[in-house]
Amino acid sequence: PAAVGERVLNACPGKLPLESIQVVLEELRKNGNLEWLDKNKTSFLIMWRRPEEWGKLIYQWVLKNGLTNSVFTLYELASGDDTENEEFHGLDETMLLRALQALQQEHKAEIITLDDGRGVKFF
Repeated sequence: PAAVGERVLNACPGKLPLESIQVVLEELRKNGNLEWLDKNKTSFLIMWRRPEEWGKLIYQWVLKNGLTNSVFTLYELASGDDTENEEFHGLDETMLLRALQALQQEHKAEIITLDDGRGVKFF
C-alpha cells in the first residue's frame, strides 16, 4: 500500500550515508549480485541473477524441451520465438555469454563461432 511506502520514505529523509551505501554494495558483491567495473569502485553492475543462475534456467529449458546436442545462435536464445515465455528471453548478450560460460565450465555447453556470430551447443 502507498501509505506504508510513504511512512518509510518519511522515516528516512535525505540520503543514505556513504558508509551505509558501501555496506549494501559489499553485501551484494559477497552474494555475487554486484561486480565492480573499475578499480576505484565507482562503477558497478548489479545483477538480478548471477550468471550461474541464468545458466541453470537456460539448461533447464534445454532439458525440458529435449534440446541437448542442439546448436543455437545467441540471438535465438535471447530473442527467438522458442524462448519467448522463458525468464531468460531478452537477456542482454553480455549476461547471456556469462551464463553460457558458466554452463561451459560445467561441461553442459560449448560456445562456438558461427558464420553469423556466436552460438552454443548444449550437451
